[in-house]
Amino acid sequence: MGEFDGKSVIVTGGALGIGGAASEAFAREGANVTILDWNEEAGNDAVDTIVSGGGTAQFIHADAGTTEGCRSCVDLAVETYGGVNVVFNNVGIQPPDSYVDAVELPEETWDKIIAVNLKSRFLLAKYSIPHMRKVGGGVIISSASVQGLQSMEGVSAYAASKGGDLSLMRQMSLDFAKDNIRVVSVNPGAIDTPMVRNAITGTGGNLEDELITTGLAHPIGRIGQPSDIANMVLFLASDKASFVTGSYFNVDGGFMAMGAWANTVGADGSK
Repeated sequence: MGEFDGKSVIVTGGALGIGGAASEAFAREGANVTILDWNEEAGNDAVDTIVSGGGTAQFIHADAGTTEGCRSCVDLAVETYGGVNVVFNNVGIQPPDSYVDAVELPEETWDKIIAVNLKSRFLLAKYSIPHMRKVGGGVIISSASVQGLQSMEGVSAYAASKGGDLSLMRQMSLDFAKDNIRVVSVNPGAIDTPMVRNAITGTGGNLEDELITTGLAHPIGRIGQPSDIANMVLFLASDKASFVTGSYFNVDGGFMAMGAWANTVGADGSK
């Protein structure tokens, strides 16, 4: 018996990286998984992998930053699996050419990042919560970021989307607690995903060297793996976390505990 036997789970951006790991993990635990992704080939491959392993999954090729994309995803989950019990709002974009300051950032790039990374959270809640209410509750989890807590140069839209994600999570946890719907977030540190690899390549870095350097910047001494986030997501979606709502959880190898000052001040206080 799997922990999520018969549960209908939506994973946005569920074909690759963190989303792919979460889709597979939910399926291994018996969930009926609906994957929303813009990458059609990867989405179909993810379903094939899950089904070949004995799991249940379906894929919808859609844009999570649009009303139609989110509504059609929920409709498909309800039509095929009878409802929605868990939503993992994982989808997120950070295009390599978006690493510029706010003056240089094209407005259309800002709009796209905010739509995919933040508006999708609102839309998935809007369309899935009525179905969760029908069965007495549910769980909504978002993949936010340590960028929602601290930041770096050149990521105005991405940082705004992640800060908004955390604020929206807290607010919705209050509105829907009475419906037994829990709303929580995870803040990944640097995770070895296609998005991170594309960002390194797009900004001119040596991929393998940068992955090692990025890993060493975390106190635990390595870059995170998609499964590290998937493990936390499954815990938060489970009954083991039934008293958890309105909170975020850093899965970051100790990065936030270290603090930004540690990058410029030595252990002995020297600079």
